[in-house]
Amino acid sequence: MRDLMLQDPTRRKALFTGGGLAALAAVPEVALADGVGNDPPAKMTSSGKALPEYAGWKNADAMIVHSANTIELKRSHFGHGLLTPTDCLFVRNNLNPPSADIVKDREAWAVEVTGVAKPARLTLADLKRMGLTSVTMVLQCSGNGRGYFPHKPSGTQWKEGAAGCVVFTGVAVKDVVKALGGLADGAQYMTGTGGETIPDGVDPKTVMVERSVPLSDIEDALLAWELNGEPLPLAHGGPVRMIVPGYTGVNNVKYVRQLAFTAQQSPAKIQQSSYRFTPVGVKGSPDAPSLWKVPVNSWITTPADQSVKAGRVQLAGVAFGGFYPIKGIEVSVDGGQTWTAAKWFGPDLGRYAWRNFVLEVDLKPGTYRVASRAVNDQGEAQPKERQENERGYNNNSWLDRSIELVVA
Repeated sequence: MRDLMLQDPTRRKALFTGGGLAALAAVPEVALADGVGNDPPAKMTSSGKALPEYAGWKNADAMIVHSANTIELKRSHFGHGLLTPTDCLFVRNNLNPPSADIVKDREAWAVEVTGVAKPARLTLADLKRMGLTSVTMVLQCSGNGRGYFPHKPSGTQWKEGAAGCVVFTGVAVKDVVKALGGLADGAQYMTGTGGETIPDGVDPKTVMVERSVPLSDIEDALLAWELNGEPLPLAHGGPVRMIVPGYTGVNNVKYVRQLAFTAQQSPAKIQQSSYRFTPVGVKGSPDAPSLWKVPVNSWITTPADQSVKAGRVQLAGVAFGGFYPIKGIEVSVDGGQTWTAAKWFGPDLGRYAWRNFVLEVDLKPGTYRVASRAVNDQGEAQPKERQENERGYNNNSWLDRSIELVVA
């Protein structure tokens, strides 16, 4: 059986374009999404941290800039719409993004596809001739909610804003595989390799963005070139991104340069140890569960200012089932002692999208602890407490995301 994981790092490095990490060539630490290494700091201005140049088009009033590679949407700016505007979508780059030169001639961007009967190097122009489809999905960082963990795990201290609901458009991976003669024998995983530049003198496996996901979960996977109906921005992985609906953000590899169908998971550190679910104080290892599927989750987004007048109040928010369809949503105004079913509003855009919910309540003056609790069609419900873990991953605690509402 052919071992599809034997990739030549020198050859792979030659594929990478852009100079996004040139300044870090002599630095042994390179930022990774879960806090391994150090993120480049954001530039400071008189009004605080500034958006980095590659994401300078974002809505600055709506965003919290943690670093040059970590930008969060404020809870007060989720709004009531189903889709997250692109200029309000969070940013998390595992490495500094490549040079903007790679989006100047998008059609020329090429993806090498291996582990199929007829391996090929496909340009974006080629991919556009192979099929067209869209998926609406929640894109969420594995560390969303990390800021609530008391042991303060390393990495960005996200609250709710490292998530959004967006539409990706591209070609279905299954259509690409079919066009290339089907999978080679022994394939168990789909492995995407990102196109970020690897600094000189650094072992590529320690910093490269290369993620493997089980073939059983890629039925709806895409090679995407559009986000919310527009060309995929550099900040979000353009020209082409590997999209695995229902999987956490790191598995949706940006600037994808290689799509390999492999017998084993990637040997890269980001696969083998960085994104593993372990007890507090225990480092990640290949024996620990990998960060793949998004868990069921919800949170209140309105009232945004957490202070309202007595009388009729609209308690609204978003809920999603993770990898599975959302089924139900409840809201509590007494810290979880009692729950009332909320109602959905707006369209249902599929199993991977979130849904908007609202509960109308009459509230007297006082202080209330407001929470929401979702359940998916597998019977998986949001827990009251977070599941403590070393890296602060997959926090879907309804208590952590509850709000104190003051009614005057």
